[in-house]
Amino acid sequence: MEKRKKYERKIEKYVTKGFKILFMILIGIMFIFLMGYVLMLLWNWLMPDIFGLSTLSYWQAMGLLALAKIIFGFGNKGGSKNHKKNKHQSKLKRFCDSKDEFSDWKHYDAFWKEEGKSAYTDYVTRKQKEE
Repeated sequence: MEKRKKYERKIEKYVTKGFKILFMILIGIMFIFLMGYVLMLLWNWLMPDIFGLSTLSYWQAMGLLALAKIIFGFGNKGGSKNHKKNKHQSKLKRFCDSKDEFSDWKHYDAFWKEEGKSAYTDYVTRKQKEE
C-alpha cells in the first residue's frame, strides 16, 4: 500500500511538471504572437508618418520580428554563465590589482602642499624653454 502511494505521488509530480511545461510553452507562443501584434501596431502608427513607409500586415510584422531575431540574435548576451562569471572575476582582479597602484595616492595631498606647485611651475618653465 505504501509503495502504491509513493508511485501515485511520483506520477502526480510528473503530470504536474508536464502541465507546467505545456503551460509555459503555450504562454511563450502567445507572447511571440502578441509581440508580432505590438510590432505591427507600432510600425503602422509611427513609420508611415515619420518615414513615409507603407503599413504592415500582421504576418509581415511577424516576418520582420523573425528577421530581426535572426540578424540581432536571440538574447544570449555574452555566452554561458561561466563566461560571464570569469569575465566578472577578471574585472574584479584587475580592480584589486590596481588598488595596490593607488595606495601611494594617500600621500598626494601632502606632496602637493609641500612641493607640488613649485614642481609644476618648474616643469612648465622647462617645457616653455624647450619650445
